Amino acid sequence: MFITFLKFSDNRAAAPRYMAAHNEWIAKGFSDGVFLCVGSLEPGAGGAILAHGEDRDSYEARIMSDPFVLEGIVIAETSEIDPKKAMPELGFLVAA
Repeated sequence: MFITFLKFSDNRAAAPRYMAAHNEWIAKGFSDGVFLCVGSLEPGAGGAILAHGEDRDSYEARIMSDPFVLEGIVIAETSEIDPKKAMPELGFLVAA
């Protein structure tokens, strides 16, 4: 499982120009079954993604293809988590 923080850079002002493409990229992450949750970092610091079901290299390539990352609007910081316990609804996250 991965958690990625997309923190705004000095190029934040360019975000509106790439928002549609960024939202399409997010939609693909969900349709591919990789993104579990996406949301904003408060207060207005960027975004975060919780993801599962992809190896590290494939996930990093996915993150690097985000238009916000490509245009230097955000800096991506990813951590990998090896879940050991979860509530039953999230049991699929725990390695067998």
